[in-house]
Amino acid sequence: MRKHLVAVTAEPTATDLAAIESEWPLIAAELDVLDAEITMLNAEDHGGPTALDWRRLRRAEARVTRAAADLTTRTTGPNRAA
Repeated sequence: MRKHLVAVTAEPTATDLAAIESEWPLIAAELDVLDAEITMLNAEDHGGPTALDWRRLRRAEARVTRAAADLTTRTTGPNRAA
C-alpha cells in the first residue's frame, strides 16, 4: 500500500525554535550516546569494544543524565508554578 507524502509548508514558530534551543544540550548529549553505541557495535567486528569505548559510552550516558536533570530543573524549578 503506497502512501502519499504531503509537502510541509509551515515553518517552525519562534516558540518552537526557542523550545528546541532550550532542549539542545539534551539532544546533543543523546546524539553522543548514539555515536558511542554505534562505535561499540562496529567494534564487535574488530575484536570487541576497548576499555576506552566503554568509558566513552559511560561518559555520554552521564552527560544525558546531567542534561535531563538540568532541563527538568529549568522547566520545573522552584521559581515555576507547578
